Amino acid sequence: MSTLLTPPDEAIDAEVANSVASGRSMDAKGLAFQMALLLALLTALAVLVWLLYSVVDGAIPVFQERSVGDFLSGKLSGSPQRFGVSQGIRGSIGILVFVAVIAFPLGVAAAVYLEEYASDNVFSRAVNVLVRNLAGVPAVVYGLLGLFVFKGLLGDLTGGSSLMSAGLTMAILVLPVVVITASEAIRAVPQPLREAGYGLGATQWEVVRTQVLPYAAPGILTGTVLSFARALGEAAPLLIIGTATGLLTTSGGSILSQLQGNYTALPMLVYVATKRPADQWLSLASASALVLLVVLLVANSAAILARNHFEKRRS
Repeated sequence: MSTLLTPPDEAIDAEVANSVASGRSMDAKGLAFQMALLLALLTALAVLVWLLYSVVDGAIPVFQERSVGDFLSGKLSGSPQRFGVSQGIRGSIGILVFVAVIAFPLGVAAAVYLEEYASDNVFSRAVNVLVRNLAGVPAVVYGLLGLFVFKGLLGDLTGGSSLMSAGLTMAILVLPVVVITASEAIRAVPQPLREAGYGLGATQWEVVRTQVLPYAAPGILTGTVLSFARALGEAAPLLIIGTATGLLTTSGGSILSQLQGNYTALPMLVYVATKRPADQWLSLASASALVLLVVLLVANSAAILARNHFEKRRS
């Protein structure tokens, strides 16, 4: 009876051989997939290095002829020898301030409401779908929104083609990205962390303020980095709203008058320089792009340092 239940040795050997062959086949497919991923990574890095090299190589002639301080302190000019980026830096930093002051708190507050307070109903699901769709809308559409609302309907308040209109448009442009990344970070907070707070008698707001937000802060700040990068690099909305591409006088007065005055930004300086035919202007475009990368690197580094600070506190 036992001999009938025991499979023959040939059957065992065949089964082992099939499993070994299948394992080798799976290992070969897995190795091929890893090699494809590595190739994609190396290709992306090669393209990035090539782009950075092109920008730096194009900017070198500018800094050989002029000092870095002269280029950074120079203003918009029709002469390549006097062209500078100081006004573009101020405009980009102003837009970045609008993004940080408006998009960041509104986006985090919306994410907290959707993840911690809103019920799972038709309204909340519709809002989630709407936010995710808005994150994929092209920037030129937000430029049309800014043209109609901030320059047209609210032109008396914003000043029309002004820094305020550009900052509000960019804040709305990156708001969906902040909401999505903050929602994902809040959703990743372990549920036992909330239950422990409730078990100690804390209210929902106290749990959110002392447990959920500190734990989710690194992920939220990652979304902030992405929003900063997009706000600093977009040029299409600025073109639609209207920005200075020629002589831009430095306006004094109150802060409100400066916000309602003419402006320019670093992406626009790159655009202006590339539209000029001379080779010297192409070098100025590369130098302006290099300054834009440095400003973006500084802003991202500040967000990364803040994220690392919260990660150390969480650990």
